[in-house]
Amino acid sequence: MMSLPFYQKLHEHYDRSYHNKNLRTTMSQYQQEKKSSAIYTHGSTAYSSRSSAAHRQKSEAFSQASAASYQQQASRASEFALSSAVSQKAASAYDYGYSHGLTDSSLMLEDYSSKLSPQTKRAKKSLLSGEKKENLPSDYMVPIFSGRQVHVSGITDTEEERIKEAAAYIAQRNLLAREEGVTAAKQSTVSEQSTSMLRQEEGFEKSRKVAIREKAEHLSLKKTLEETEAYHKKLNEDSLLHAPEFVIKPRSHTVWEKENVKLHCSVAGWPEPRLTWYKNQVPIDVHANPGKYIIESRYGMHTLEINACDFEDTAQYRASAMNVKGELSAYASVVVKRYKGEFDETRFHAGASTLPLSFAVTPYGYASKFEIHFDDKFDVSFGREGETLSLGCRVVITPEIKHFQPEVQWYRNGAPVSPSKWVQTHWSGDRATLTFSHLNKEDEGLYTIHVRMGEYYEQYSAYVFVRDADAEIEGAPASPLDVVSLEANKDYIIISWKQPAVDGGSPILGYFIDKCEVGTDSWSQCNDTPVKFARFPVTGLIEGRSYIFRVRAVNKTGIGLPSRVSEPVAALDPAEKARLKSRPSAPWTGQIIVTEEEPTEGIVPGPPTDLSVIEATQSYVVLSWKPPRQRGHEGILYFVEKCDAGTENWQQVNMELPVKSPRFALFDLTEGKSYRFRVRCSNSAGIGEPSEATEVTMVEDKLDIPKPPSNIIPSRNTDTSVVVTWEESKDAKELVGYYIESSIVGSGKWEPCNNNPVKGTRFTCHGLTTGQSYIFRVRAVNAAGLSEYSQDSEAIEVKAAIAAPSPPCDIACLESFRDSMVLGWKQPDKTGGAEITGYYVNYREVIDGVPGRWREANIKAVSDEAYKISNLKENMVYQFQVAAMNIAGLGAPSAVSASFKCEEWTIAVPGPPHSLKYSEVRKTSLVLQWKPPIHSGRTPVTGYFVDMKEASAKEDQWRGLNEAALKNTYLKVQGLKEGVSYVFRVRAVNQAGVGKPSDLAGPVVAETRPGTKELVVNVDDDGVISLNFECDQMAPNSEFTWSKDYVPTEESPRLEVESKGNKTKMTFKDLGMEDLGIYSCDVTDTDGIASSYLIDEEELKRLLALSQEHKFPTVPVKSELAVEILEKGQVRFWMQAEKLSGNAKVNYIVNDKEVFEGPKYKMHIDRNTGIIEMFMEKLQDEDEGTYTFQVQDGRATGHSTLVLIGDVYKKLQKEAEFQRQEFIRKQGPHFAEYLSWEVTGECNVLLKCKVANIKKETHIVWYKDEREISVDEKHDFKDGICTLLITEFSKKDAGIYEVILKDDRGKDKSRLKLVDEAFKELMAEVCKTIALSATDLKIQSTVEGIRLYSLVTYYVDDLKVNWSHNGTAIKYTDRVKSGVTGEQIWLQINEPTPNDKGKYVMELFDGKTGHQKTVDLSGQAYDEAFEEFQRLKQAAIVEKNRARVVGGLPDVVTIQEGKALNLTCIVWGDPTPEVSWLKNEKLLASDEHCNLRFEAGKTAYFTISGVRTSDSGKYGLVVKNKYGSETSDFTVSVFIPEEEARTVAEERPKGNKKAK
Repeated sequence: MMSLPFYQKLHEHYDRSYHNKNLRTTMSQYQQEKKSSAIYTHGSTAYSSRSSAAHRQKSEAFSQASAASYQQQASRASEFALSSAVSQKAASAYDYGYSHGLTDSSLMLEDYSSKLSPQTKRAKKSLLSGEKKENLPSDYMVPIFSGRQVHVSGITDTEEERIKEAAAYIAQRNLLAREEGVTAAKQSTVSEQSTSMLRQEEGFEKSRKVAIREKAEHLSLKKTLEETEAYHKKLNEDSLLHAPEFVIKPRSHTVWEKENVKLHCSVAGWPEPRLTWYKNQVPIDVHANPGKYIIESRYGMHTLEINACDFEDTAQYRASAMNVKGELSAYASVVVKRYKGEFDETRFHAGASTLPLSFAVTPYGYASKFEIHFDDKFDVSFGREGETLSLGCRVVITPEIKHFQPEVQWYRNGAPVSPSKWVQTHWSGDRATLTFSHLNKEDEGLYTIHVRMGEYYEQYSAYVFVRDADAEIEGAPASPLDVVSLEANKDYIIISWKQPAVDGGSPILGYFIDKCEVGTDSWSQCNDTPVKFARFPVTGLIEGRSYIFRVRAVNKTGIGLPSRVSEPVAALDPAEKARLKSRPSAPWTGQIIVTEEEPTEGIVPGPPTDLSVIEATQSYVVLSWKPPRQRGHEGILYFVEKCDAGTENWQQVNMELPVKSPRFALFDLTEGKSYRFRVRCSNSAGIGEPSEATEVTMVEDKLDIPKPPSNIIPSRNTDTSVVVTWEESKDAKELVGYYIESSIVGSGKWEPCNNNPVKGTRFTCHGLTTGQSYIFRVRAVNAAGLSEYSQDSEAIEVKAAIAAPSPPCDIACLESFRDSMVLGWKQPDKTGGAEITGYYVNYREVIDGVPGRWREANIKAVSDEAYKISNLKENMVYQFQVAAMNIAGLGAPSAVSASFKCEEWTIAVPGPPHSLKYSEVRKTSLVLQWKPPIHSGRTPVTGYFVDMKEASAKEDQWRGLNEAALKNTYLKVQGLKEGVSYVFRVRAVNQAGVGKPSDLAGPVVAETRPGTKELVVNVDDDGVISLNFECDQMAPNSEFTWSKDYVPTEESPRLEVESKGNKTKMTFKDLGMEDLGIYSCDVTDTDGIASSYLIDEEELKRLLALSQEHKFPTVPVKSELAVEILEKGQVRFWMQAEKLSGNAKVNYIVNDKEVFEGPKYKMHIDRNTGIIEMFMEKLQDEDEGTYTFQVQDGRATGHSTLVLIGDVYKKLQKEAEFQRQEFIRKQGPHFAEYLSWEVTGECNVLLKCKVANIKKETHIVWYKDEREISVDEKHDFKDGICTLLITEFSKKDAGIYEVILKDDRGKDKSRLKLVDEAFKELMAEVCKTIALSATDLKIQSTVEGIRLYSLVTYYVDDLKVNWSHNGTAIKYTDRVKSGVTGEQIWLQINEPTPNDKGKYVMELFDGKTGHQKTVDLSGQAYDEAFEEFQRLKQAAIVEKNRARVVGGLPDVVTIQEGKALNLTCIVWGDPTPEVSWLKNEKLLASDEHCNLRFEAGKTAYFTISGVRTSDSGKYGLVVKNKYGSETSDFTVSVFIPEEEARTVAEERPKGNKKAK
C-alpha cells in the first residue's frame, strides 16, 4: 500500500481509495492480459528500452524518444501530459493538458493514465475492452508526455517501470489489434466452413450462402448503427439540448494557512447550466461569511475563491452543474497545512504519495510557491475587419528557474485558441503574444491568457471588439459571420451563418451563398433569389470533392461584403467520412473479406421507411428517410416525388439527378402551398414501390423570428463601460444570441456594441465616453432572422460604478450606563453604488474641552446603525465618529459628534426610538418604520406617538398622527398632499410618560415615482395563493426582503419565497386566520422601493373562495344548452364551452337517462371551438322532457340543462315537421321567395318571386282570379326571378294572383291576394309613388287666365288633390277651377286679379301621407304671367274675328271639257270680309263664262257653265277684313277623253318593250 502524507490520512476520501483501488485494477488487468498475449513481450521490451534510455538521459532525451513514438499523432494534439508516472502534482498538470489538447480522434479512446491521476474523475467508458477492438483506429498512440520538459524522480523505479510497461502494452495492443482481428477472422472462417460441412452431412437445410449473407447483413447493420451514432455526435450542439459537461474540472489544492486559494472550472451544456458550489455536500452561502468566499461566473469560467484559508477549510468541494437535461458534479479537495518549522527533507525521497501538494515540481528541485504576475497587459481592444491586431503581455514568474518554461494557453470565450491562418501565438520566454493577421468578426470575444507553472497558475482577460469594414457600396449591409457546415452528404451540404448586426440602414432582404471547390479560385453563386433563413442546402456538388463557402447579405441598396470563408467540407456521407478517417496509417496487415456468389436475378428494392420532413422553410424542404430493408447487395438510387395537398397527382422531382443519400433538399416549391412527398428506390432490377407519403407540409418558415428581449437594465461598470442586462426573449427557439446597441441621449444615432451575437443575458459595453448619458436596446437573433428592437433602456451616465460610501450622519446617544454608551446614527446618503457591509466607530475623551486621540471602538464591522461601546470611564465626556464600509472600501468618517457624558441615566420615561425609515412612498401615503428605544425607562414601552409636519414649516407646527398610542413599530401615513415634502418623528411612551422624540425621518416628497409597481395577489390553477412583486429599478446587488407586519418572514414555516431576476413571489402554504396582516416587500440597495398588501378577514374569504374555485374548477360555458331546427327538420341540441382539452368527455342525459350514439341520437364534440352537439332526426311525443349535457375536462366539470315541455315542446315539434316538409318541397322546383309586389319608379306594379331548383323543362303559369294570364315573353330563369308587370295599376287590377311552377319532379305554387286591405295598401304605395313623381308647380298663361300645374307619371282617382292659397283652402268656382288632364294636375284662374297673388300649395294625399308642391304667384312671376295672359287674350280675339275660309273648296278639280263646274265655299269674318278670286295669281272678274257670287256675307259661289281647256289653272279665293286675310287655293284640270285614250295606247307598247 502506498503511503500518504500526514495531512491526508484524515481525508481518505480524497486520495487513498482512488490510488489503491484503481491502480490495483489497472495492474491486475495488465498482468492478466500479459499472460494471454504473445505480442506483449515484444512490445513491452521495445518500449522499456526506450523508456530506460530516456530516464537515464533525463527529460530532454526522454522527450525526443517519446516524440518519435507518436510522430503521426503530434499533428492532431497540441499538448499531452505525462499521465502515468508522475507525482500528484504532475498528474494534475497532465489532466489539464489532456482536457484541453486532445482532438476528436484522441477522445475516442479512454485515457488510461487518468486512472493514475490523483484528481477524482467520473469513470469513462472504456473502448479497449475485447468486444470493441474492431472499432479502434489503428493509428492511435497513447499520449505519454507533455510539450514542456518535465522529469520526475519522486516515484520508485519499480513503479515507474510497471506503469510505463502498462502504457506500452495499451499502445502496442492497439497497433496490432487489426492483425489479431485478421487471424481471428481466418480462424472463424475455417471453423464456419467445417461446421457447415458437418451440418450438410447431418441433413440441415441451411446453405452456406444464407449463413454468409446473414453474417454480412449483421455486420452491415452494426456498421450503420455506429455510423449513425457518430453522425449525430457531429451535429451542431448549439442547436441541441444536451446535459452539462465539464470542459475544465476543478483541481485539488494544498495551501498554507492564511493563503488564498481559487478553484476553477468551465462547464458546457445547453441550456446554459447553473453551477452551485458545495463544501462537504453543504451549499456555500457567501452571505453567511462575508468576505470568506467569492463566487464568480464570467464568460463560462466559474471560480470559487477562499480567502485566508484556515484548517477548517480542509474539505471536499463539489461543483454541481444542472440544466433541464440533467446534473453533473466534479470534485476537488482543499488541504490547509499549518507550517511547523523546517520542512523534513526526507519527504522529498519518500515517494510521490508523500510529497506535499503545496510544492511545485521542477526538473531541478522544488519551489514552495510560484508567483505569476502580468505586466504591460493588453486592455480592451477595438479593431476593424481586415486589420492586424496583437494582444500581449509580459509574464513575470518568481522564483525564476532556467530551462523550465510555463504552459501558456490562450482562450476565446472559454474555448482554447488554436493557431491557424487567421491567428498565431508566440512565446518569447517572458512575453506571450496573440496575433491576428486578418481580423474577422468571428474573432470578437473575451480573450484570456492562462499561464500555468507547476501547480500554480494565473490568468488575465480582456475583450476584443471587431467593427465592420467599410462597405464598398454606401448603405449596403455588413458581412455575415460564422459560416459553418451543419450537415454534409453526397447530394448536398447545409450551410448556416449568423446575421450581421448592421443592416446598412434598410432591412436585409436576404443572403447569397457562394461556393468554391478547394484547390481553385473560382467562386460561383448557389442561389438566384436571396434567402432570408440563415440556413441553406447547397446542391449541385461533385461527390467526394471538398468545398468552401461564404455568404453575402443584400438590401435594397446593394450587396455587402462577403463573410469569412468556411472550413473545407467534403461532399460525402457521414459513414463514408468515418470510414476514410479510420483508415490505418500504420502498415496494412490485412482485412476480413466476406464474399458470396452474386444472385442470378437482381432484387427490386422495397420502399424506404421513416420518411419525414426534417426541415421546412419558405425556400426549401429537406426530406430524410431510411434505406429499405429489402435492397439486395448492389447500390440503390432514390427518386423523390411530390404532389399538391388534397390530390394524388404525383410528380417526380429528381428525374435527371437520382439521389444517392437518404436525404434530399427540394427547391422550386411555391411559398405558402402545401405538399406531400414520397420516395422510391431503384437499382438494376427495377424501381420499387413508393414509401408512405409524408404528412401535409406547408412551404413556410417553421421557425419564428424571436420576440424582442425585455427589461433592459444598464448599470455602471467603469468610466468607459456599462453593464447591460436583460430578460431573454420569451418562447425563443434555436436562439443564436443577442445584439446590443447604444445611443447617446438626444443624438438619435445608434451604434452596435457587439458584432458577434452574445449568449446569456448580460454584456459589458465598452468604448463609451465618460460623462455622456447613453440608452441601450437589444435584439435577439436566430436562424429565422432578427427580432424587433427591445424598448429603450433608461438613460445612464457613464462613470465608475462603485465608490466608498459617504459619511454617516446624526450621531446620537441612545442610552448611557455607568461604563458604556449606546450610539445611533443614520445611514450615509450615498452608498457608493454597493450595499453597506458595516460600520466602524471611533471615540475619544474630551478633558476640559480638549479632545484626546482617537481610538477604535470595534475591530469587526457592525452591521446595525447602533452600537454599544463598553469599557468607558464613568463621568467622562466623549466624542464619536462613524465610518461606513462597502466592497469598494472604507468611506470617510462622519463629522465629530456632540460631546456625551458617560453616566447612568435615571430618567423614568423611555429614550428616543431610532433607525427611522420610510418606504412605500406614494402621492398620498407612505409607511414609516422605527426601532424601539434602547433605553425603555423605569417601565416597559407601551406604545408610540408619531408626529408630522411639512419640511418647511416651523417647529410649532408639529401635529400628531395618532391619538392613542401605537403598539406596532410602523404606521401607514395617509392623507398626504402630492408634491409636498414632509418630515416625521416618533416618541415612545411608558407608564411614566412620553419620552424624547427621535431624530427626524425625511424630508420625503409625497409622490408616486414613474415605474412604481404594487404587490399583486395571484391564485394559480392549483389554488395556490401567492403575492407577486416585480421591480424594474433594481441595482446589481439588490435583493427582495419580505415582511409580515414589517417583521422579516425569512424562517416562517407557513410561507415560501422564490426570487428570480427582478421578480419575487411569496407563496402561502395554507392560508388561514393566523396569516392575517400586512405583507410587504422591500428592495434593498434602492431608494425605498417597496410595496405592501393587506390581507384582512374579508380578503381572506375572497382568496379562499377563489382558491377553492381553482382547486375544483368548472368548465366555463360560453353558450348554454340550446336547440335549433335544421334544414331537413333535424333537431340540434348544442352548447359551447370556452375551451376544451383533448381529454374532455361529455355525458348526454335525456329525462334522467343517459343516451348514447345510435340510430336516434348522433353526438359530436369539436374540442377546438368547444361546441358540443347532439342531433335527432325527428321529435316524437315521448321525447318531451329535460335534456342535459354533463362535461368533464380533467378536474373541471360543468353541465347545462334545457327543459322542453308543454307548448314550448309542441311549437318546436311543429316547427321541425314544417322544416321537414319544406325540405321535401325543395326537392323539386320551388319558390325560394314567395310572390310579392313592388311599385316601380314608373309607378307600375311589379309582381315578383324567386325560384330555385329549376331546369329547362320547368314551366311557370300566372293566374288572376283563377284565370290564366297570357304572358308575351317566356321566362328564361337565368337570374331565378320571375316577374309580372302591371302598368297603370288601378281598381280594375284588384284580385287574387297565383303563380305555379311545375315539371316532372313536381310543382309548387304561390298566391298573392290584392283585395280589400291588401289592395288598399298597394294603392297607397302606388299613390305615394305617383305623388313622389310629381314635378314642381309651374305657371302657364292661357287665353282664359293663369294656370298652375304639375306633371305626374300617371293619375289615379285614389290620389287626392287639394289646393290652398296663402294657407287657405281654395273654394272652386267658375273662375277658379281644379282638374286633371292626362298626366297634368292643374288649377285654372280665369280673369286673374291682384287678389290672386300669393303662395299656392298643391297637396297630394296617398291615403297615409301628404306630399306638397308650392309656387309663389306674386311679384314679377305674377306680372309676367298676367302680361302673357293679356297678350293671349288679345290674340284670341283677333283670331276669332279674322277673315277666313271655313271650308268647301277642294285642292284639285279634274273635269272633262264641256262639263259645268260649280264650287261653293263658306267664309267667316267680323266684320264681313271682302271676297275676291284669283286665276294664276291674277285677279279674276265675274263674267258670263265664269260666274262669281258672294251671298249673305258667308257663302261664295264659283260657277263655269261649260269648261274649256283654257280654264285649266290655279285659282284662289281671297277673303279679307280688318283683322286679317286668308287665301284658299285650288287647281282646275280640264281633259279631253280622246287624247287620253290615245296617250294610253301610245304608252302601252313602250311598257311591253321595257318588260322584255
